[in-house]
Amino acid sequence: MEAHELFRYFRMPELIDIRQYVRTLPTNTLVGVGAFAALTTFWYATRPKALKPPCDLSMQSVEVPGTDGARRSVLLNSDELMVYYYDDVRTFYDGFQRGIQVSNNGPCLGSRKPDQPYEWISYKQVAERSECIGSALIHKGFQASPEQFIGIFSQNRPEWVIIEQGCFTYSMVVVPLYDTLGTEAISYIVNKAELSVIFADKPDKAKLLLEGVENKLTPSLKIIVLMDPYDNDLVEQGKKCGVEIISLKAMEDLGRVNRKKPKPPSPEDLAIICFTSGTTGNPKGALITHRNIVSDCSAFVKVTEKALTLNASDTEISFLPLAHMFEQQLQCVMLCHGAKIGFFQGDIRLLMDDLKVLQPTIFPVVPRLLNRMFDRIFGQANTTLKRWLLDFASKRKEAELRSGIIRNNSLWDKLIFHKIQSSLGGKVRLMITGAAPVSATVLTFLRAALGCQFYEGYGQTECTAGCSLSIPGDWTAGHVGAPMPCNYIKLVDVEEMNYMAAKGEGEVCVKGPNVFKGYLKDPAKTAEALDKDGWLHTGDIGKWLPNGSLKIIDRKKHIFKLAQGEYIAPEKIENIYMRSEAIAQVFVHGESLQAFLIAVVVPDAENLVSWAQKRGIRGSFEELCRNKDVKKAILEDMLKLGKESGLKPFEQVKGIAIHSELFSVDNGLLTPTMKAKRPELRNYFRSQIDELYSTIKI
Repeated sequence: MEAHELFRYFRMPELIDIRQYVRTLPTNTLVGVGAFAALTTFWYATRPKALKPPCDLSMQSVEVPGTDGARRSVLLNSDELMVYYYDDVRTFYDGFQRGIQVSNNGPCLGSRKPDQPYEWISYKQVAERSECIGSALIHKGFQASPEQFIGIFSQNRPEWVIIEQGCFTYSMVVVPLYDTLGTEAISYIVNKAELSVIFADKPDKAKLLLEGVENKLTPSLKIIVLMDPYDNDLVEQGKKCGVEIISLKAMEDLGRVNRKKPKPPSPEDLAIICFTSGTTGNPKGALITHRNIVSDCSAFVKVTEKALTLNASDTEISFLPLAHMFEQQLQCVMLCHGAKIGFFQGDIRLLMDDLKVLQPTIFPVVPRLLNRMFDRIFGQANTTLKRWLLDFASKRKEAELRSGIIRNNSLWDKLIFHKIQSSLGGKVRLMITGAAPVSATVLTFLRAALGCQFYEGYGQTECTAGCSLSIPGDWTAGHVGAPMPCNYIKLVDVEEMNYMAAKGEGEVCVKGPNVFKGYLKDPAKTAEALDKDGWLHTGDIGKWLPNGSLKIIDRKKHIFKLAQGEYIAPEKIENIYMRSEAIAQVFVHGESLQAFLIAVVVPDAENLVSWAQKRGIRGSFEELCRNKDVKKAILEDMLKLGKESGLKPFEQVKGIAIHSELFSVDNGLLTPTMKAKRPELRNYFRSQIDELYSTIKI
């Protein structure tokens, strides 16, 4: 048997590079066979080892006796939930103090100006400036107390963390604001939290706040502290309505000469009031304690402890809003381990440049960003050969993933994926996604392409960001991992949707030290979210998989009935239709007086032209959006996807309207967390909805 004949008998995908090498060897049998045997032996001897999972991946959670079917993480040694990982870290303040020690006063917070390298301030510099800020607040009459609320209205930047730690140093509570809330919601929060001082990054935000005072909407506001330079006109505008405008530097200087002894918080004290941008009504202020934050962070460390040892050499890129708990949790984890946090320049369009310069090891992401990465990668594979190579290489890497192997030094990394990895700085070793569902196709491909540990989590503000997380070693997609060690999860019957806990399906409910204390001055909303036994009702429908991991399959909050009495969960249907290459966004609508569903579709501006050309339809994006044949083709694609995904006939839309402009925060159709504002969408598209219902006959 000659070497090229022997090749046919070795079909293991992992040996492809060896087989190709053997093709070049002499055809002499002994040389060929001997070389192949030697290379195969060498490959097995040097083959990367699979990451050893922290538990049996076939059983990632177990039922807790006497809890009505609740399950807990198998990483716990008993039914007692984890509250803290490090003995000396019981509050966010403690975590930062630990970071000072373990970093050996290393670099802490970094920022950069355009085309410049990152500049860093050390842990002790952050601590010193924080004490000055806190001392200045006390000197101005604010209380070192968990009843004292301090507003922060800023993009992510080092000053955000310095101010927050200044508040925590003296047991004060941070109330984040963000401009995508809108002016009405900002005024509502200022009043609800009775904020008398707000730290703002830019003069424009100070002007917006002053307008609220001038219009007698926010009478409590007395001081605005500005991080960026401002002119004297702003000071005069403030004086006229009784608001002091002062620079952050002046506050630091004031605190430096009036230093107060720190008064750190206790674990049960409030740390943050995180206002959630609801899809309807006013935002709700979730009361988050230091114990909530530390327990959730500790659970993350526990899950990843054997796979990932965080230390002072790690760097996180901070661009997800600090006004939300996902980024707050990540910063707590980073600071606790003495790691570095580098902030983006404030413009998401420059994020890729920031990544190249910072070279982070920790990269938190959201599905929207992952989808863009995925689309860009496949968009660049613009020939049949390039697409084939990309598909082939990803399948080889995915085979390794299934074996538990995570690496970025394989032949396929060198040939195909190196450029993708370099675009993120080349050093990423941990990615984590949450906040919204991510497609299994996108997640699996990027896990393979990026060659780093890539976790998916699930939760909400009310359980301090996370309640379930991928287990290291289980790199399958389509689920949100197992319960985190800080909480139990149980499923509760939703009879009207035919989800029954006895069948392993139902509303996801969470209980543990990471569950919030309620909503600020809103007992009615608190009672809706927290039952009498302390279980948080999430409004999401989950299903237990055979291995003890959780899959989110539906949403309870937005269900409605059609005329014939069938219940509809529109978000489930939208997620299926969104898989169409031609679609960027879709809004599925139904009414109790109508017997069928319709939808408003926003085509994908990047893909529609090429997608239509494949179907023999040509034109610009705007022309295609008006083309009846395009509308028909998109509807057919949606119905095909729906059928393949098992949608029942009454769950399929009967007609669509095409809209060329994306739903966005700016046009009021999305919340700041990119969730659909369904009432606003209904009102906005009322004429198209009415026309569809009047013209479609079934």
